[in-house]
Amino acid sequence: MRRQLGQVLCSTLLLLAAENTRLAATENEPAAANSAAFGPGTNVSCSRPATPVEPADPSVTAAISHKFIASQRFRENTSPSAEVKISWLGATFMRRFAVKIEDDTNDVAFQIHALNRASSDNQIIVELHNRHETRLADVWCFLKRQANGEDGALQTNAVPNIFFVRDAAGELGAVDLIWGGAGWEIGASPVGGQRQWPSGSRVISR
Repeated sequence: MRRQLGQVLCSTLLLLAAENTRLAATENEPAAANSAAFGPGTNVSCSRPATPVEPADPSVTAAISHKFIASQRFRENTSPSAEVKISWLGATFMRRFAVKIEDDTNDVAFQIHALNRASSDNQIIVELHNRHETRLADVWCFLKRQANGEDGALQTNAVPNIFFVRDAAGELGAVDLIWGGAGWEIGASPVGGQRQWPSGSRVISR
């Protein structure tokens, strides 16, 4: 009887030791949340359209022609004549971004990343190593290429496309684009919250 109890006790101790070894190994492994949010990006360039201007004094016209005026571009319009079909503009985007005027610049090369796990704004920004900032002119450039929801760098499967852009006050925000079927839905949110962008979201960076 003692021998049987000894065997049972020995077996129990061996099982406990094995479990402790497994737990220790798991604790020493990098956590999934700390793994890379995305792999290497795909390079793409975008040529920005010229900004339309109203007839004015030549010197004023020349100055305006080098500006990207967001209010002239981002408008809800899904008609066949729309420059870009936009079915919805969020209140935060309208308040913080639609009032912005940017200096226009030359074409820029971008990288397209796909998230392989749910990630917050800060996790994405850290991983992009200061290459996260883009501009509203860049957002518009991508929209122009897929004005009617065509295939392209932006995905059109109801999963977000994310740009990190500074608003009119200079504060960094996340601008997200989703193709809703009738047009693009464009929202914006502050950076730094606990929101998690879903796996499969596409991030556009420089």
